[in-house]
Amino acid sequence: MKIQDFKKLKVPSRAGVYFFKKGKEILYIGKATSLKDRVKSYFGKDLINLRGPVILDMVFRADRIVWENTDNVLEALILEANLIKKHQPKYNTKEKSDKSFNYICITKEKLPKVLVVRGKNLKEGEKVFGPYPNGTQLREALKIIRKIFPFLDEKSKNYLEFYRQISLVPDLDDKKMYLQNIRNLKLFFAGRKKEILRNLKKEMQSYAKLHQFEKAGEIKRQLFAIKHINDIALLKNDNFTGMNFFSLRTAKRLSSLEKIHTSSVFRIEAYDIAHMSGKNMVGVMTVVEDGQVNKNEYKKFKIKTQDGSNDTGALQEVLDRRLKHNEWVMPSLVVVDGSMAQINVAESILKVYGLNIPVVGVVKDDKHKMKEIKGNSALIKKYKSAILFANSEAHRFAINYHKNLRNKNFLK
Repeated sequence: MKIQDFKKLKVPSRAGVYFFKKGKEILYIGKATSLKDRVKSYFGKDLINLRGPVILDMVFRADRIVWENTDNVLEALILEANLIKKHQPKYNTKEKSDKSFNYICITKEKLPKVLVVRGKNLKEGEKVFGPYPNGTQLREALKIIRKIFPFLDEKSKNYLEFYRQISLVPDLDDKKMYLQNIRNLKLFFAGRKKEILRNLKKEMQSYAKLHQFEKAGEIKRQLFAIKHINDIALLKNDNFTGMNFFSLRTAKRLSSLEKIHTSSVFRIEAYDIAHMSGKNMVGVMTVVEDGQVNKNEYKKFKIKTQDGSNDTGALQEVLDRRLKHNEWVMPSLVVVDGSMAQINVAESILKVYGLNIPVVGVVKDDKHKMKEIKGNSALIKKYKSAILFANSEAHRFAINYHKNLRNKNFLK
């Protein structure tokens, strides 16, 4: 095929999987953040230098290209692996031995583990998904999936308590819920999202009927997350040429297509900084969803970049570190403790990440009582009590964290 052939196609700028074919034979299967940009890249002048003679030969032999859209990059990654396994395209397997590919392996245990295994190390009898040609993307995908369906892995034995604190493993006393997670994980890796959504709705209703509202709430969170997968990390790693930057153009496209700051749940994230004359400086994030605190989502940040009493610099660090965790659900509203200086810092960081999330600032008087709230007046009027609640939680959480850190350092 030639560039003229590509120009005749109406390839969409959406995530999905593409197929290079010769007649009915599938020569090659790939996945993309933007099908249009990825497929077009195969017709560049430097193809042989970027991908080598094997792929150049594949493009020359192909006589047509077809594609299948997906809702996001993560699902494209899963679909690509399932299709490669099903069709064994000549030029996918020719590029790399399947023994060196990565696979997802789910062990046969009372509490199954989810492992990443090389093809040469696969064992019989265990549930296997793959192959996944790109190990980096697979690891990023697992970070996202694990936040939705927490699971045990080979490191859980040594880091179990730490994993519990950051919600990477579920409550292991509830074997039923853990096995439900594993069942839904298997369906996800098989590309059966609709079935997962049906299962989750049934599970949520079942827990609600038993008045187990905390567990029903956890299933509700999973339902929301699976519908609004945030896969920025995969977009960063999904680059045909291997360049290690994240373009502004991609960020803008991400802002409109991939971010999840609009939902049925109104999520407020509040931030505060605490220190004593610049020493033992810490930052925190608290979360209020539909007027209720979600303490499982609270985060602590020990400030690393500021030496003095620079509250705005510390806030900038905290927000930057938080936004790098693209597997976390994005907020509907950001609340900062302070006035326009803090609001401007927050808005500038959100802009860097291509996010259009409103920011409000809670201004205090000399006695640390609320003086006014600056920002979008309509949002402030509608969510005033929740904003103040989130802000007070952030202040309390920050002070406690600072005191604990100060006492710990004092005893050293």
